[in-house]
Amino acid sequence: MRIFDPHIHMTSRTTADYEAMYAAGVRALVEPAFWLGQPRTAPASFYDYFDALLGWEPFRAAQHGIAHHCTIALNPKEANDPRCVPVLDELPRYLVKDSVVAVGEIGYDSMTPAEDTALAAQLQLAADHDLPALVHTPHRDKAAGLSRTIDVLNESDLPAGYVVLDHLNETTVREAADSGCWLGFSIYPDTKMDPERMVRILREHGTERMLVNSAADWGRSDPLETRHVGEAMLAAGFDEDDVDQVLWRNPVAFYGLSGRLDLDIAPADQSATHEGNSILRGAPAAGPEAGRG
Repeated sequence: MRIFDPHIHMTSRTTADYEAMYAAGVRALVEPAFWLGQPRTAPASFYDYFDALLGWEPFRAAQHGIAHHCTIALNPKEANDPRCVPVLDELPRYLVKDSVVAVGEIGYDSMTPAEDTALAAQLQLAADHDLPALVHTPHRDKAAGLSRTIDVLNESDLPAGYVVLDHLNETTVREAADSGCWLGFSIYPDTKMDPERMVRILREHGTERMLVNSAADWGRSDPLETRHVGEAMLAAGFDEDDVDQVLWRNPVAFYGLSGRLDLDIAPADQSATHEGNSILRGAPAAGPEAGRG
């Protein structure tokens, strides 16, 4: 079983997670820029984070034979903080980088006017850079949030086929499917979706345009949930081709819209450390210019 996790926050995970993911079949992933839990107080802290997504995390992933890509954006939650809004002006410098395969996470948290502005601006950036967009649907009042999201998408220059609507569930999947967007589902141990619910959705709605992710972050989450979905699909009567479509070919097709996927990754020297690896001794890939060139 080959797995491409289209939404996982490896900044919050350990090297043991990378090892377990590789053993489970994960060979590629996308790490979206998101809220780290502690509010940022200045734009510069975003730039350091973006640089890590472009330099350090791809190196960590490659040590374990996993291709790492990322999405870059001002996340919905921090779009409400005036101290963070200047990040929008700096995003074009990052969106031209080779490993950036989408604009994201964007969308709604509390559905404020500030979030409206940030969403519309970043959808335009995606259109301008010919990149897809990873859109976060809100965890609260989800149905209303999805409808509002689709309204903004319909007013943008970005085609629906370039958008994945993430964090969907049984109450929102039909409207999302009707929008023409790709459909994203986050599998969590306690909240959002679980493998059995995901299987029921796949039975009802099919496997086309479906993206299943672990969204593993600093909360209680499991980076192997994608594997668990594949196993649940097989147990429910789906065949190996169905599993491959959902867990590999669909995310490859969606993020392949960027023209930047590089899935031919050879493991690096796993004995390398932060003391000895040249990538952290001034090499451009991990320095400040990695994101700001």
